[in-house]
Amino acid sequence: MTYMESHFDKRLDPTKLVDGARSVISLLLNYYPQEIQNPESYKISKYAYGQDYHFVIKDKLKELLFSIQESIGEVSGRAFVDSAPVLDKAWAAKSGLGWIGKNSNLLTQKVGSFYFIAELIVDLDLEYDNATTDHCGTCTACIDACPTQAIVAPYVVDGSKCISYFTIELKENIPLEMKGKFDDWAFGCDVCQDVCPWNRFSKAHKEPLFDPKPELLSMSKKDWEEITEETFKTVFKNSPLKRTKFQGIKRNIDFLK
Repeated sequence: MTYMESHFDKRLDPTKLVDGARSVISLLLNYYPQEIQNPESYKISKYAYGQDYHFVIKDKLKELLFSIQESIGEVSGRAFVDSAPVLDKAWAAKSGLGWIGKNSNLLTQKVGSFYFIAELIVDLDLEYDNATTDHCGTCTACIDACPTQAIVAPYVVDGSKCISYFTIELKENIPLEMKGKFDDWAFGCDVCQDVCPWNRFSKAHKEPLFDPKPELLSMSKKDWEEITEETFKTVFKNSPLKRTKFQGIKRNIDFLK
């Protein structure tokens, strides 16, 4: 995905994003759901069950920055939630929140990998945490399970082969050679996380805004295939699925049928 090459200097140097930047504060927010979809239905990634995380987390980061300012005085900073050229996973790993696994996700021993990563970049000198060690060992579960062989080598993912790319980022028609390889994923894909042994320790989140609407959990394949734009707008109001819009979801479902 060539857009990742854009603004590479800013990805490496936070001072190009925030004047006077001295520290990156990395944070995680769990999104693992209490309940999952009808297993016989078309699937969407768990992170998309509730409201769009960009807005939910941005509000929390603003509250955190305000709290810091109230406690210690004037602090300049900026919040980032997967919306600017910031190396989220690299900074989180550098801060000791986890290690980057063979599926390129940030993994932790305590809660697996079903969480969002966000940052506050501030003009404070802080005592920095240290990176943790890699605990993937000889496991290749994610590599073996990837439906499209997008994990081309340990720790190396070809984003242009990932189901998430095809169902979310790609604006044109999905290539016919991918037919039958998506394992019923209509928006994103969780396979490399679902099979990761560390996700046995995932615990349900406590953020009501990430809770899915009951309609989503009960939708059958027929419901997805017959979904109208009106129903889509109702069930997925303020949802990450709005990124593909109704026509994008219809394209994906038609491809899976």
